[in-house]
Amino acid sequence: MDEDLIQLVNKLQDTFSNLVYILGGELDMPQLAVVGSQSAGKSSVLENIVGRDFLPRGQGIVTRRPLVLQLIHTPVPEPTAGSIPSTYTEWGQFLHLDKRFTDFHEIRKEIEQETFRVAGQNKGISKLPIHLRIYSPNVLDLTLVDLPGLTKIPVGDQPSDIERQIRSLVLDYISKPNCVILAVSAANVDLANSESLKLARSVDPQGRRTIGILTKLDLMDAGTNALDIMTGRVYPLKLGFIGVVNRSQQDINVEKSMPDALESETDFFRNHSAYRNIAHKNGTKYLAKTLNQVLLNHIRDKLPDMKARLNTLMGQAQQELNSFGDSAIYGDANQQGGLVLRLMTQFARDFVSSIEGTNVEISTKELSGGARIYYIFNDVFGHALASIDSMQNLDNQDIRTAIRNSTGPRPSLFVPEIAFDLLVKPQIKLLEAPSLRCVELVYEELVKICHNCTSTELQRFPRLHAQLIEVVSELLQERLGPTSEYAQSLIEIQVAYINTNHPAFISGSAAAAQPPVPTPRHRDPPRPQSTEPVTVNGGPPLDDEDSESAEGTDGLNGLPARDARSVSSTLHDRTRPSVSAAIAGSKSPKAQYQNHHPEHRSHRHSSAHAAPGTSPPTTRETFLNYFFGQNGPGPIAGASIDRANGGDVVASGRDISGVDAGMRAGLLAGKRDGNNAAFDMKSLGKHIEAIPSSDGGTHLTVREEMEINLIRSLITSYFSIVRQSIQDLIPKAIMHFLVNHTSQQVQNRLVAALYKPELFGELLNEDEALVAERTRVKALLDAYKEAFKTLSEVSLKST
Repeated sequence: MDEDLIQLVNKLQDTFSNLVYILGGELDMPQLAVVGSQSAGKSSVLENIVGRDFLPRGQGIVTRRPLVLQLIHTPVPEPTAGSIPSTYTEWGQFLHLDKRFTDFHEIRKEIEQETFRVAGQNKGISKLPIHLRIYSPNVLDLTLVDLPGLTKIPVGDQPSDIERQIRSLVLDYISKPNCVILAVSAANVDLANSESLKLARSVDPQGRRTIGILTKLDLMDAGTNALDIMTGRVYPLKLGFIGVVNRSQQDINVEKSMPDALESETDFFRNHSAYRNIAHKNGTKYLAKTLNQVLLNHIRDKLPDMKARLNTLMGQAQQELNSFGDSAIYGDANQQGGLVLRLMTQFARDFVSSIEGTNVEISTKELSGGARIYYIFNDVFGHALASIDSMQNLDNQDIRTAIRNSTGPRPSLFVPEIAFDLLVKPQIKLLEAPSLRCVELVYEELVKICHNCTSTELQRFPRLHAQLIEVVSELLQERLGPTSEYAQSLIEIQVAYINTNHPAFISGSAAAAQPPVPTPRHRDPPRPQSTEPVTVNGGPPLDDEDSESAEGTDGLNGLPARDARSVSSTLHDRTRPSVSAAIAGSKSPKAQYQNHHPEHRSHRHSSAHAAPGTSPPTTRETFLNYFFGQNGPGPIAGASIDRANGGDVVASGRDISGVDAGMRAGLLAGKRDGNNAAFDMKSLGKHIEAIPSSDGGTHLTVREEMEINLIRSLITSYFSIVRQSIQDLIPKAIMHFLVNHTSQQVQNRLVAALYKPELFGELLNEDEALVAERTRVKALLDAYKEAFKTLSEVSLKST
């Protein structure tokens, strides 16, 4: 029964020979692993147990692949009458080769060739094992794993990390709980330096599944022995230490037979003074019996755990195989149609749920799906609009030129509305680029969501998956155009009509009603009031301010009063002053004189110095004061007299744009000639041609500064209104035209485009890699089932 038990375990070993490395199986089989340093005598121990020379020998690393050695006891059949006894009672057989080897030298050559085939010629290491069965009447049923010898320094053409490779390979075997460790150590080396015991302790610190094997006892120095070690007083192990004496290199060279070597070993222990009392517990024969019994007990102990583990592995393999789907659907068109429709529905549901945030697999590491669309609306698009300056690309010169061009040949009393429209529309157009980019970003995000909508079952059919993505991408592409056009039309709508009656828009009068703080003026001492109106050369009566100018030194263009009275013809039209000069906001002749003579500044009637009993100025009055000064337009506001040219009046409120002093001199000269004979029209034409599109001067008059500031405030106010409207409308338009429409139509579009019986065969063409993976898992599941059946037989035999 015990022999059958080991044979059944060997059968399991064969069943799982390639599962670990080819199919990915992980069943932990009960086995004995031989571990030791190079030249510690591992190979000699195994050959002594088998009784044959069959392992490769040489310098450096010889064992470069694990060798799973199954020893099967075959009793010699009793010869029958008339039969010829067989001369071949021992043979070997490899699992990778269907051939029986009766010559053990050929077995050695086959091990070397198989090692070279997998591990290469450069002394590399491979984890893929070699399986060898040896049938002999001289062996006990046993399973051993010969591992590469531990080394420290690479020699010759060995890899530089050879120590790490071998250590990793050995640990893969001995770290499994079902593995019994055979730690081989040389007795002529201090046990504290044993690499095999050190490595065994790292995975078996209690020493419960480690057997110590001492070799080279006959090579110890005279007067020394390993009795304390073999009796467990130095390094205790539960399974103890067993001493063996292998053949020396001289014995191998002279080809000493195995029976003679075993007899010499027995004599050594029987005749040694230190070991004679424990001779029956040492030697190769005792080692083989002990290993056989240890393996049987180990198998019995691990059988229940192995069955439970196999049940778990079978369930996992079956579940993985089910995830790949059944290939039987290819014979039934109805099943194919149902599968295609189900996968379409699942794809559309995943797409919509990702947008709405109801997907089961929601990431906690980064934004995904609809959350990214919200991020585009709120952060990306909002910050892009907020970063746009309402006065971008508009300087004072542009605003001044627009105001001048919008008035035409006539001066205006107020800032022209056409100039405001002309300036604010290009600023509104600045919102178009970020709005269209917002549409593109949402479109790109929807495409990403589409590509991420996949499942394990859908991965079986890459063509169907690709077609689903293509159909949804086409739907998104169709909606991109209308969405972009509508977003662009929202900007054009804002440009088409400038609604200055918007409740949130600051009107021109409201902006003008907030004049800058006036500069404090020094008030002159009060003078006696004259009861008679003051006139200048018989002209119309002057007001208080004008009379003050006439009687004092304050005159037109800085002239004394007597010189100013000589220009009565100029003042004849006092009651109808030039409108252009009146609204230009420039300084009057009196103000110009005050700039040159600040000590003679006159007292001006303002709201701050109103007479007692008068009411404060209204908004309209304040607005007029903003443009015309605190006393309103003067008699000839904005006019000045050129003394050098005979006292002619020259408009100083707003010079003709681009006309230089020479041109003004020409105009004055032509005016002095009665018949304008001296006026050079060609010279005037040249001056007009020389007028640039914009005045290159940087000096702005007071009125121009007021107008520019007013225009800036109006543009900023209206641009803010439009920006808020666009920031609200663009996301709504994108959701309506692109996101919601796609979510509502994706299911219908998929069914209309792909649910066609003639396409089922092509769409359900599986991925080759997935087919190979399903084949692997199916083979693994079959192996698990076979192993479970074998374990059930072992359990019945053990009971």
